[in-house]
Amino acid sequence: MTVSAPAERYSHLIEANRREYGDLYSTLSFLDQNAAVAATSRRDALLAELAGRAELGCGGTKLDMSRLSPGCRICVAGEWSCLFINGRCNARCFYCPSRQDETGLPGTNTVTFRSPADYVAYLEKFGFRGMSLSGGEPLLTPGRSLAFLAAAKQRLGDRLHTWLYTNGTLVDRELLQRLRDAGLDEIRFDIGASDYSLDKAALAVGVIPTVTVEIPAVPEKLPLLKEKMLAMADCGIQHLNLHQLRLTPYSHPRFARRSYTYLHGEKVTVLESELTALELICHSLDRGIDLPVNYCSFVFKNRYQKAAARRRGASLMGKPTEGTTAAGYLRSLAITGNPEQLARQNTLLHGRDLDSSLWSFLPAKGTLHFAAALSRHIDFTGLGLTVQYADTAILEKVSYRNPFKEIKLPSGRKVVAECSTVAEFKLEGEEISSFTKRYLDNDLEAGAPGGSLRADLHVYEALTEGLQDYF
Repeated sequence: MTVSAPAERYSHLIEANRREYGDLYSTLSFLDQNAAVAATSRRDALLAELAGRAELGCGGTKLDMSRLSPGCRICVAGEWSCLFINGRCNARCFYCPSRQDETGLPGTNTVTFRSPADYVAYLEKFGFRGMSLSGGEPLLTPGRSLAFLAAAKQRLGDRLHTWLYTNGTLVDRELLQRLRDAGLDEIRFDIGASDYSLDKAALAVGVIPTVTVEIPAVPEKLPLLKEKMLAMADCGIQHLNLHQLRLTPYSHPRFARRSYTYLHGEKVTVLESELTALELICHSLDRGIDLPVNYCSFVFKNRYQKAAARRRGASLMGKPTEGTTAAGYLRSLAITGNPEQLARQNTLLHGRDLDSSLWSFLPAKGTLHFAAALSRHIDFTGLGLTVQYADTAILEKVSYRNPFKEIKLPSGRKVVAECSTVAEFKLEGEEISSFTKRYLDNDLEAGAPGGSLRADLHVYEALTEGLQDYF
């Protein structure tokens, strides 16, 4: 494999976006080079204005980090499960990314659950500290939402922080009290669904412990949101979460009526939405409004939440000789060479006071697998190093194409953790030295990807830092 330059990476992303939108792609207004430079300059100016006042975290993908809601802190730690309690909604927000007209079964992105007991067992198995109820609109099926919420809190109590996303249209005081009594810790209102009315969110203040407004940063609503921020603080709303608008083929007809500028990336996002979010954080700090504002960028979600999901599967599938990278991939290391060299390394390891489960010598295959912690005990002179990365996922059923482990739920049903190899690199000489220093010894002084440090390998080891590039 070759080192991937930014231009090559950009071309890959552009082509992926082109494939996703097909004939619609030509109707989208993307940045040209001059506009990209100007937009980057504008964002840099906003970030400079926030420097020292707003805490930047998660590799520069999220701010302000200083006063996140309890649920957001758990999300940042990667210890949150989002249960889509139904797939039906009674609002028609232009920014909704998918059709919401079927109730369906409660489920995460990969597994559905027919009973609260099965879902609670899933939460326990993976050690989740947070659970959210989303949809659709969770309050269209209040009995179902209350049943899953109560079962989780009865079993896990204060070990589990719970929150619910709602458009607020069905909220009344009685329902809020029922949610509180079932154990709801936090409620998040998308006020964009109700013409930015705060009435229902204000009704929850004093009933649900934490009340948050969570909305996309809609550019044309910037003046209104500046006014609403003070009103939120005044009525006791504790947090404002802003998301970046993302285009999907489903939402395209509604977005097409708006003069947005689109950004290429892992998915297509809206330039003005990100700049609006940063402006709102500046406004809150400039005016001294006592309302913590959190910008949850698309790249934060795409990078950090996906990495957390990979780590959960890796925790089940990993062997003692394997490890999990910062990007959440399961990493396998093996030295290769002639039989005499490998046998000598095996003997040397046995001669030290080391846990023998941390390496595995396979003479027939000409490999010696080892845990990262043993790298300092290995002389790589004349040897090769094979580095393999696997993606792990929790699935409803076995594909029988990859290694897997089954997890039995109280109903007798099983879900599976499945592991699939996504990349393999064969390193030699200076590449081995650079790799072990940077990724196994955590020597950040070993240099940035490039030269003898493989950039194409780096994406499996570390999460890309910073907000998305404008190109």
